[in-house]
Amino acid sequence: MVNMDIKINKNNLALQFIILMGLVSLFGDIVYEGARGITGPYLYLLGAGAGIVGLITGLGEFLGYALRLPFGFIADRRKAYWGLAVLGYSLILAIPLLALAGNWQIAMFLILLERLGKAIRAPARDTLLSSATKRVGRGFGFGIHEAMDQIGAVIGPGLFALVFLLKGSYRQGFVLLWIPALLMLVFLLIAKNKVSLPQKLEDDTKEADRNLPPEFWSYILFIFFAVSGLVSFPLIAYHFKVKGIFSDAYIPVLYALAMLSDALFALIIGKTYDKIGMRIFIIIPLVTFFIPLLCFSQSQILALGGVILWGMVMANHETVMRAGIADLVSVSHRGFAYGIFNTIYGIGWFLASSVMGFLYGISLIYLILFSIIMSVISLLLGLTLDLFKRMHPIS
Repeated sequence: MVNMDIKINKNNLALQFIILMGLVSLFGDIVYEGARGITGPYLYLLGAGAGIVGLITGLGEFLGYALRLPFGFIADRRKAYWGLAVLGYSLILAIPLLALAGNWQIAMFLILLERLGKAIRAPARDTLLSSATKRVGRGFGFGIHEAMDQIGAVIGPGLFALVFLLKGSYRQGFVLLWIPALLMLVFLLIAKNKVSLPQKLEDDTKEADRNLPPEFWSYILFIFFAVSGLVSFPLIAYHFKVKGIFSDAYIPVLYALAMLSDALFALIIGKTYDKIGMRIFIIIPLVTFFIPLLCFSQSQILALGGVILWGMVMANHETVMRAGIADLVSVSHRGFAYGIFNTIYGIGWFLASSVMGFLYGISLIYLILFSIIMSVISLLLGLTLDLFKRMHPIS
């Protein structure tokens, strides 16, 4: 009976911690996802062309993911999970400072600074969360966090849409983001005070080995090609702007719709992952295949469908891809594993954003072909890798 009470208490504490970290991500996403949806048009107004938008987007995502490797290693080596998480989240304050950007070079610096913060905090945050999700189900736990995260991602673009509808400016929208930025830091400190060592919530049964399991590397290869086929939303938004498919006021609304799609699918996908394991990843290239065909069309209806599918793919990326790492790697190496995972993810994202931004200026046909080729390769890898055949439902 005592052991059962302890287990129940740990489960409740784990759920509370997941929700608190979800609130941190919710307010954080109001800030940087609110800005992300209009980054392309804002850079355009500051004088940047399609190539620059693609380069900044790709470089930002690359830095935001590639640098997670050393910070993940540091997090494991120094056990500095909370220190890195606090520092990384603090750099989100660079986004409200975009109100002061007078040219695209300054805006680029601030965008990259926030992405650096993402690199610093992500491996530590995911490692902290992974221990808590063990108590409630990996997929479901990360699904809760992602759903709350995306609620913020819906509110953020919504705030910008409201600012535009009230005849406000981009700069006024950025100033408004100071409020959620400060609330984010408040909830982060509450979470840290409540659960200072989330690792104690997990009874890790994996053997602490010096090497990562071979399944991990097969998994990483699949992820690289899966991510490389996904077009970035800033480039999609840029297309909507320059082709006049949607007005400025509707572009952040569309991004909010994508984030809502992400939030709605996150819990469903997370629960499905807990039942069937990594076989669910086959859906990623299948859906990614259609996104450029829809988003880069001249039809508002088709573009709308592409935006919804984009959100669905991101739900997979941010939920079950992270859960997969926790199920493959012991907690003692998990920060480093998340660092490797995110580095490869960032390389794929950089490749997709940069190449597609360049190809957009040449021909949309080439852009679409590149995306389709990457998606087909990832689908073939997903169908043939022994990893997906041997994974069983995770209890």
